Amino acid sequence: MEKNWVIKSQGAEAETIALSRSLAVALPLASLLVQRGIRTFDEAKAFFRPDLNDLHDPFLMKDMDLAVERISSALKNNEKVLVYGDYDVDGTTAVSLVYSFLKDHFSGIDYYIPNRYSEGYGVSKGGIDFAVENGFSLIIALDCGIKANEKVEYAKSRGVDFIICDHHTPGDMIPDACAVLDPKRADCEYPYKELSGCGVGFKLIQAMAQKLKLDFEKVSPFLDLVVLSIASDIVPVTGENRILAHHGLIHLNNAPRIGLKAIINISGISKKEIGIEDIVYKIGPRINAAGRMESGKMAVDLLTSTDEEQALESSRNINVINTERRDIDTTITRQAIEMIQTDKSQQDLKATILYNPEWHKGVIGIVASRLLEAYYRPTIILTKSNGMATGSARSVNGFDLYKAIDACSDLLENFGGHKYAAGLTMKVSNIKAFTERFHEYVEENIDPDQLVPVVEIDTEIQLDDIDDKFVRVLKQFSPFGPENMAPVFLTENVGDNGYGKKVGGGGEHLKLNLVQEINPYKVFPAIAFQQGKKFGKISGGKGFDICYSVDENEFKGHVTTQLNIKDIKFD
Repeated sequence: MEKNWVIKSQGAEAETIALSRSLAVALPLASLLVQRGIRTFDEAKAFFRPDLNDLHDPFLMKDMDLAVERISSALKNNEKVLVYGDYDVDGTTAVSLVYSFLKDHFSGIDYYIPNRYSEGYGVSKGGIDFAVENGFSLIIALDCGIKANEKVEYAKSRGVDFIICDHHTPGDMIPDACAVLDPKRADCEYPYKELSGCGVGFKLIQAMAQKLKLDFEKVSPFLDLVVLSIASDIVPVTGENRILAHHGLIHLNNAPRIGLKAIINISGISKKEIGIEDIVYKIGPRINAAGRMESGKMAVDLLTSTDEEQALESSRNINVINTERRDIDTTITRQAIEMIQTDKSQQDLKATILYNPEWHKGVIGIVASRLLEAYYRPTIILTKSNGMATGSARSVNGFDLYKAIDACSDLLENFGGHKYAAGLTMKVSNIKAFTERFHEYVEENIDPDQLVPVVEIDTEIQLDDIDDKFVRVLKQFSPFGPENMAPVFLTENVGDNGYGKKVGGGGEHLKLNLVQEINPYKVFPAIAFQQGKKFGKISGGKGFDICYSVDENEFKGHVTTQLNIKDIKFD
């Protein structure tokens, strides 16, 4: 699929030169900093050296004082507390974090993860009934609840209080809970709005630690859970999230909790430095698989485990479940692509909406993402669960999926999410009407350019600019993620030195050795995934332009610099 290359604004040249001189770094690196809003030495120092002392006071969050007061009251009166959360990585890490912290202070504490299939997303009536039947008088809901107005009222009618810790966009009415912690509340003046659900949970235990006069060292070990949520929930890695992620990775590498250590071992990454990508592609999917295929409680059991043998056994079980999940999502993805390829009416549309009542609910979000990659248009995958059509939606860059779904909300039972990802539920009888109206909305509101994949390029450099110091400074830009993605560079007129080859089972990838005329003796190993079809022109000696990131490749303990090519273009 042809991609548009877009070079980001380079910022003021004078600012870039001044910052380059003050930091003694190359101009391209200074340009990257200016693009990220960093213009002074002190701002660069804060960026390169994230400091836990720069975390915001948790009591700046609306209702934090009320939340701490209600938990303190529960502690004083020996109440039973139920920690409740969603079944994905953000929810299960949040539950594990708050439960693990509070269990040292409460004798009557437990956790509850709703069943994806019988209860669905968010606060459920079944979860409230469980609390009532087992004598819990307080529920702390994590990564969900911001729109659970009716459920909170139901809980109150049965003598159960709620504290809500969420990070999703609120509705018109805030639930009438004892406290509602959500930095996205319009009336919340908390300085940073992009915390994950687990991040909000961390601010709660940070506040409780202050109330109990505990040192910060009592809460900092929980940062390994927070970085899992930040990476897996795809929240911006800026501001406070950058601090939490940076120090979370330190804990994850040096002293992970028993359950995470077991998952790291089973994932085959125990002998390398773990980064955000390892969480996204190795650790996160395994934790997610429990909630997708079986029960999210399995993930919390693992993440709160204090027994190494038990944790190892749990991690093995979850790994088996993840393998099953991969097989199922591969099969469903193939079926979905066949539906599009065999239906000519689907091929000219500007959005994809597919329904099959037999598809596995736990993997339709993954399938939606895979179809987005294949066809690059807003995508909704629907299946049948508990008599309703339920689905996951994904969007292309720049198109607000949440608004599009909201325009069809009268046809839905419920929906939630954000600009690029959402979940929705409707009556099966409404699928046809929803499909027609959604397609109409996309047709009227999407810009044709949004239907072409874009490679955003940070700046142009020569291969000769990439030396040891360049790589060393570039590494300090991590942890990477939304709003601080790994920099992508453009270099024009490069060539392969003749030793390049196709790799992969079907020769779908390229392994190249790149050179440039400016310094033909300096060779850069490069990998280009899914671009094997371009090998003919490359091996014929034709020059080409590349956009790429600069990575480190580790093989048998030996680390080398490698260019990860995003796209190749010829004249």
